[in-house]
Amino acid sequence: MRRSVVRGTGHYLPSRVVENSYFEQTLDTTDEWIRTRTGIERRHFAAEDEYTSDLALAAARDALDRAGITADDIDAIVLATSTPDLTFPAVATMVQAGLGMTRGFAYDVQAVCAGFVFALANADGLIRTGQADRVLVIGAETFSRIMDWTDRGTCVLFGDGAGAVILEAAEGKGDSHDRGILACDLNSDGKLRDLLYVDGGVSRTGTAGALRMQGNLVFRHAVEKLAATANRVLDKAGLAPADVDWLVPHQANLRIITGTAQKMGLPVERVVLTVADHGNTSAASIPLALSVADREGRFKQGDVVLTEAIGGGMSWGSVVLRW
Repeated sequence: MRRSVVRGTGHYLPSRVVENSYFEQTLDTTDEWIRTRTGIERRHFAAEDEYTSDLALAAARDALDRAGITADDIDAIVLATSTPDLTFPAVATMVQAGLGMTRGFAYDVQAVCAGFVFALANADGLIRTGQADRVLVIGAETFSRIMDWTDRGTCVLFGDGAGAVILEAAEGKGDSHDRGILACDLNSDGKLRDLLYVDGGVSRTGTAGALRMQGNLVFRHAVEKLAATANRVLDKAGLAPADVDWLVPHQANLRIITGTAQKMGLPVERVVLTVADHGNTSAASIPLALSVADREGRFKQGDVVLTEAIGGGMSWGSVVLRW
């Protein structure tokens, strides 16, 4: 059985670091208020001439360097973003050009904060069916471009960044002891779209719009749905929560992360946390966290790694893999 094994990871964060105190100048908020409610201490914002494709390309190059391969070894790029440079073409094709890839294919997926989980599932399908042997999977966002800077309930939460994972085909036995992606679980419910959305778009307003969120309702759905999808994906893989070595969640809010871990019976010591330094980077948050933890040497070959995320749509899902 063909499995999708992690060959390498990479990430990129813009150089501009924005501390919580920055927002005290223009909003009725404090560093303590933001930390207490979200766990966020700082985030990165892209420069004026720095776009989602630039962040994605830098993360891709980092992943290729760390994997010891070149762009010529990549068959496909699947990129998750809700903040593309342009309406079209896909950011993935811009990365393809930037890497100098002269073959293969590239496309974007959009599931907001759950985007990287959906992209991983897409890439896994390409490898399992033989459409590709190596896939570069990227999550990249510049959410600072769609913020309402007068809304303290949203603008303090988000940051910019990009992360990348290279998956490559390997043979497995088809059981839970295989390395690579073992199972995926994807979900959405369009009836909940008004809980988290952007109030602009090409056909409706002709503008980019700004992010709008009903935070309390999103929080309530998040803990319940994240724990449910995590348990489902483990069941699909023939595993239990006790088998999980590392939980790498979407880094949206520390209370959501710890609440989900508690529901699953996982100690916080087995949770990768980057939300304090990155804020919520939407589709970039999981690959950023994976890359940071990988660079720190936390993952050992054979470790069971569980990722899960929820975003606008609402869309949510999880992927479990063996490192």
